[in-house]
Amino acid sequence: MNLKEKLSPYNIILASGSPRRKQLLTDLGLDFKVCSTDIDETFPAHLKGKEIALYLAERKADASNPLTKNDLIITCDTIVWLDNVALEKPASKTEAQTMLKKLSGNIHQVISAVCIKTLKDKKLFYDSTEVTFGALTDDEIDYYIDHYKPFDKAGAYGIQEWIGLIGIEKINGSYTNVVGMPMEKLYKNLMQL
Repeated sequence: MNLKEKLSPYNIILASGSPRRKQLLTDLGLDFKVCSTDIDETFPAHLKGKEIALYLAERKADASNPLTKNDLIITCDTIVWLDNVALEKPASKTEAQTMLKKLSGNIHQVISAVCIKTLKDKKLFYDSTEVTFGALTDDEIDYYIDHYKPFDKAGAYGIQEWIGLIGIEKINGSYTNVVGMPMEKLYKNLMQL
């Protein structure tokens, strides 16, 4: 049985405004609707790394509209983890510049957590990918920010965009996890429903 057949009893809801996550689910061959959930994305200060992403993915699922019998909701949260600090979405060009300068010439972790929720069940899982950036010049950073406006992306970058083409030397782990959702793990977890 393929995934589409397996999930045919469900109304699949992607609770995310991310165009990248929407495209990834589309590429998986699923029929779904998008219903973005806006939550306060602050988290308890004692949380670290994967704990932050797991906490936020679960909060997004729990904040969604009440589920009906056949609803299956998918939420996700991605953080960029560098030097024991979560680089979130930049609020300004200056913040984006600061983040990209920190990432330049360094290795960081991209951690995405996913929550799959139905009326009867909730699955929570994550993936972590190690990303190595080469050294970026100030001109390259400014060009990227001015042309790609990465203000909706954790760590102020999208691996699938220009900066990924010119700046990323190596990744160790799932590529789709860095794009915004660990699809191989999502597929396995959906097939186990």
